[in-house]
Order: sequence, then structure tokens, then C-alpha cells
Amino acid sequence: MDSRRSRAADRARRTAQVDRWLAELLGCESGVALVAVGGYGRRELLPRSDLDVMLLHNGRADIGAVADRIWYPVWDSGARLDHAVRTAPQARRVARGDLKVALGLLSARHVAGDPALTGQLRAGALEDWRSAAPSRLAELEAVHAERARNFGELAFLLEPDLKQARGGLRDVHAIRAVAAAWVAPGPGPKVRIACEQILDARHVLHEVTGRQLDRLVLETQDEVARALGLPDGDVLLRMLAGAGRTVAYALDQAFRQAHRLRGRRLRRRGGQRRPLADGVVEQDGEVVLARAADPAGDPALVLRAAAAAAQAGLPLAPRTIARLTECPPLPVPWPAPARDALLSLLGAGGAAISVWEALDTEGLVTALIPDWERVRNRPQRNPLHTFTVDRHLMEAAAHAAALTREVARPDLLLVAALLHDIGKGWPGDHSITGEVVARDVCRRIGLAAPDAELVAAGVRRHLLLPVVATRRDLDDPVTVKQVAAVTRSRALLELLHALAIADGLATGPGAWNDWKATLVADLVRRAAAALSGEPMPGPAPLREDQRALAAAGAPAAMVRGSEVTVVAPDRPGLLWRAAGVLASHRLAVRSANATSVGPTAVTVFDVQPEYGDPPDAALVAADLRRMLQGRLDVAARLDRRARAVRPCGTRVPAPKVILVDDASDTATVVEVRAHDAPGLLWRVGRALGDCGLDVRAARVETLGAEAVDVFYVTDGGGKPLAGEQPRRATVGAVLAALGEPVDPAGRVPPRSRG
Repeated sequence: MDSRRSRAADRARRTAQVDRWLAELLGCESGVALVAVGGYGRRELLPRSDLDVMLLHNGRADIGAVADRIWYPVWDSGARLDHAVRTAPQARRVARGDLKVALGLLSARHVAGDPALTGQLRAGALEDWRSAAPSRLAELEAVHAERARNFGELAFLLEPDLKQARGGLRDVHAIRAVAAAWVAPGPGPKVRIACEQILDARHVLHEVTGRQLDRLVLETQDEVARALGLPDGDVLLRMLAGAGRTVAYALDQAFRQAHRLRGRRLRRRGGQRRPLADGVVEQDGEVVLARAADPAGDPALVLRAAAAAAQAGLPLAPRTIARLTECPPLPVPWPAPARDALLSLLGAGGAAISVWEALDTEGLVTALIPDWERVRNRPQRNPLHTFTVDRHLMEAAAHAAALTREVARPDLLLVAALLHDIGKGWPGDHSITGEVVARDVCRRIGLAAPDAELVAAGVRRHLLLPVVATRRDLDDPVTVKQVAAVTRSRALLELLHALAIADGLATGPGAWNDWKATLVADLVRRAAAALSGEPMPGPAPLREDQRALAAAGAPAAMVRGSEVTVVAPDRPGLLWRAAGVLASHRLAVRSANATSVGPTAVTVFDVQPEYGDPPDAALVAADLRRMLQGRLDVAARLDRRARAVRPCGTRVPAPKVILVDDASDTATVVEVRAHDAPGLLWRVGRALGDCGLDVRAARVETLGAEAVDVFYVTDGGGKPLAGEQPRRATVGAVLAALGEPVDPAGRVPPRSRG
């Protein structure tokens, strides 16, 4: 017996045992019935489930004594009991004003006593539900939408709530409720299988934790997976993602069908058909096939119907999707009309996502692009990512559709966006494997060889611009030369620019912002100039107010919005000391650049608050001046703040320090990857200062809980580091500052060696 059958049998056995026990407690009583509702009524009792029971009676005066004879033994057993004592009219009256009670009665099941009472209640509850269907279903849909906002979507969460999240068990109950109103069919085979998968995961979650839990947290996922016979938590999340999407899609269809049926009743006649494409028409707000359409003889009909639906902003009717499965496979390479239909589908933007998801429910996407199966429902263990890999790709394509006016080849941008992370389904660097897969897919869909190579290059280099822009000094000529050497053409450069924007927007709210967009645009401008043979733009000149501060010669600080300027006589350590002051005011440094005006150093920081509103600018400037005058103990202040911060409760990977040799001709680039913490820039900068190094510039990027800090450093003579010993000492000093052990000889442990 497989795991699914075993868990289902366990739930059925537990339900039967409780039924017998409650029947014994009730005994032989007339005019009384025990009714199971909710999960107990559906025979879905889990190890830690509540018992939802109603004691139904016909008005007996001694019903309280009967109830006590049942409830007290249940309480004494330690079981969690959700109970009510009512007559059938009372129960119906409560249900009319309480949606939760009404939904519970839809699953009412006779346990013991007078079956006629239970039958009377069930019939009355169903009659009430159907007679008030328009208002009740509207209420149900509003509750569903609110729950989705509060709990998110099961398919895309790293720690999903199996019951409450969109696509979870509550939505299966909602599908049954819509079906009970006779406006849509009940759960089909796919939904029933999905429900069992989610229910099994919740069942095992109760078993392994010994608690009534609905949220599948990271710490329990591997154990739950093993108990279900799955290799690991990733496979479990992938299974649940598929199940959640199936349930969510089915509920959307149920609500849509309810709206359509109500609309038909209001119109009192059939909807008109409106042609959308060859063999495709609109009817009753859905896209259906024309009467003369022949799926079995038209391989391109799948994409043509999908493109028509997306461009019209309409859903594909479920029966239409079922018929589209009859289409034969497209020849390889695809004919031009099929490829054009794919581009039309992707070019519809956000409207394409729901259409693509509908095709995916019937396996039509993997039939078109077999490599899609490897990324389908694949979770991303990265808090920055909102979606699974496949949904992220579609989101990126939707965002790319808004950027097609910015590139010479909008068609190739759409394809590159759809495929940019396709390599995540394979081992190794997803950009490298993705290049190979993307090239194969491009050939499959019939792109010309040069076009396929441009898309493949876009997939291979899709992270180039955001990574370089946020981790390298754009004023260093080597940075721009390297980007120009990699891109080699304006066509690839502009494609990568649009792809970076689409990818960042599709990743999630923490992955793309105005600061990153500005840096990427600046890098593209400089690289385009280099590709055109124009002189590369130099560093942005200091403003007049900054020059005036420098000309005064005295230590000074100025705060303007997100920009902080620090001016002082040039000496090593100014940058990281100022960064410490900013950290003490919970200002995170995103970038810093130091320049000189004669003997005076001018350091300009770009900052943002770690949370909440910005601190008082006057206080920040005053503390910076005190630091410059030697009257502020920055280390003590940061130590106090560190003690007030709650330590990370989970084990984090060891920090990593890398010396990048080819990133600059005039400095050594030190790249530090570590768990983010207040004052990180200060600690690393101080360690570099202790090695006799001067920090010329810094770039800071925070990816979720992880930080990638990059420092441009020079030795006492203003030159890059030379020799093995200084390099090893630098890496060791930074690791030690981050709490990583270094042996007495100064050697770096193998796991941390740069």
C-alpha cells in the first residue's frame, strides 16, 4: 500500500473509531442525533484534528443532560472538541448569518441517533444554500480573496499554510460549496488527487510535530517528505506547488462559471459568438473553439487559441483546453505561424500568465516545450523570489512585454525572458546550462541561427549587468571595458538591459528598486559609449556645495536625502569609520566613493534606512563631525547596538572572502559574502584598515538575509596588493572580523579560502 492510500486509510479508520465511540456515549435516545460537520464530517480526521460535532434534537427538555453525557468523556480524553447543541431550525438560522457554520453544514454526516433528524438538517441546509446562492457565493468569494491576501499562495511559498493559503484545503472546500449550489461541477479527478496530496502533508505534519499545525515550516519539510516517501523537502514543495496550482485554478473556474451562469440568467438568452482568430471565438466571456475547428488536424491551434485569449484578456474555457489536448505535436522546427502565435501570447503581458497556467494544467506547455518540465513547479530556496521557477519565467516575460519598444528585437527579448532561468532545472550554474537549453529551444521553435545565438547569449549573461552594477566601481575604466568585451554588440547590451529589468521586477519587491535601476542604466550608458568607440564618461563631478565643503578644509558632514557627504583631511580609514557612524543610526550603506580635492578627502555615501523612517539628518551629521574630530567612540556605540539585536536563530553558512584580480588596474577588489548584520561594512573596513589598506570605494548589495560587500582597496603606496602573504593576511583578517576562525599561522580554513 502506497503512502497516499495508507494515510487515507488511517483517516478513515480514525473516523470510524470516533463514530463508534460517540455512538456508544449517546446510546439509545429518541429525538436526538449526533452529526459530524467540517473535517470530521468529511472523514478527514487527522492525528490532531478537532472533533466538530453537533448534537441535534427535536426540542427535548433534557437535552443538556444528554449533552453532558457525551461532551465530558470527550474532554476527559484530551480531544479538542468544537460542539453545538441545536434543533434543525436553530442550526439553519445560525447558518444563514454565519458563513463558516453554513459551510460546515454542507458536509454534515450522520453519526448516531435518529437519522431522520440528520436528513432533515442536511436537506434544509442545502435548500437554504441554493436559494441564497448569489449572495452566499459572493460572500464566499470575498472570504477567499481576503484569505489569499493574508496567507499568500501555497504554490509559491517557502513555508506554506496547507489549509488557509490560496490553493490549500480551504479552497477545496470552497469548490465543493460552489458545486453544492448547482452552478459548477464538484472537484474533478485532478483536484481530488491534489487535495489528497495536501491532506497527506498536513496529516504527516501533525504526526512528526505532535501538534495541530497547518504551516509547513522549513525545519520540518525534510522529515515530512521522508515520511511521505519523498527524497527531500524540495520534492515535497514541488509536489505541493503542483497541487496548490491545480486547486487554485479549479476554484477560479468554479467562481467564473458561477458568474457566467448568473449572467446568462440575467440575459435569458445564449451569448453571442465573436471571432478572435482562425478557429477561435469568444462566447459568454470565455474563449472557445469555433464549430468548424478541428484540433486533431491543426497542431498550431493550441498557440493560436492561447494567443487570442491573452490578447483579448479572456480565459480559455475548460472544455476548450480539454479539446486542445487533441492537437497533434508541432513539427520541429515550428512553422512561422506557430512561432508568431507564441510571440503574440507572450507579448500580451500580464494577461498571458493565466492563459499559460491554464495550458499547463493539461500538460500542454510541456508538450510544446519539453524542457519546461524540469522547471515546472520547482521551488526557489531564496526569500527574494516570490514564485516558483516556471511562474517566475512567465512573470519575467510579462514584464518584458512592456519593454519591447526599448529594444531592436522585441521578439528575441520575449523569448529570452521566457527562457532566462530555464537552466535551473539542471545541475550546475543555471546560466551556463541555460545557454545550452535555450539554444535548443530556439532551434525547436524555428528561430534563425543568429537569433538563437543572441537569445542564448542573453540567457548566459542575464545576470551580468545587475551584478556588475551593484558590485563594481563604475568609475573604474576596467569595469566598463569588461562589460563591453563580454557583450560585444549594442543588440546584446540593450537586450540584457531590458532582461535585467524584467527579471528583477519578476523576482519580487526586494530584487529591483530605483537605486539598482539607476546603477544598471549608468553601466549600460558607459558600455554603449565604449562599444561605439566614444570616450568613456568619467566620474560624476562633485556638486558646488560639496566642493565648497572641501575648499573650507575643516572636517564637515552634509546629509541630503539618501546622500551623505563627509569631508576631512585625507587619511586612511575615513570611509569605514563614517560607515560605522551611519550604521549606528541604522542607515545601510549601498555605495561609497572617496575622491580628493587637494589634501582633502571627499567621501560620498548612498544610504537607506534599514527599516522605518530615516533618522534625523542633523543628528547624523553631528555624529559624523564628532567622529571626524575624534570625539565619538564608534566601536562602543556599534557594540551596544549589536547587543540589542536578536541573534540569528538558525545556522548560517560560513562567510566567504574573494580577491578579484582582474576587476581593476588601480586597486584590489575584495568581495565579501556574509550573513547581513548591522555594522558589517564597519567591521570589514576596520579589518582592512588594520592590514594597512585604504578603502577607495565600496559597493553593498543585500540579497534577503545575505550581503555581498565589495571593497576597492590599495596598499600604503596607493597600489593594488602584491605578494601572497599580504593577500592571505587580508583574507584572514576579514574572516576573523566576521567571526570565522583562522589558524595561528594566518592560514584560511579550506571552506573559506578566497
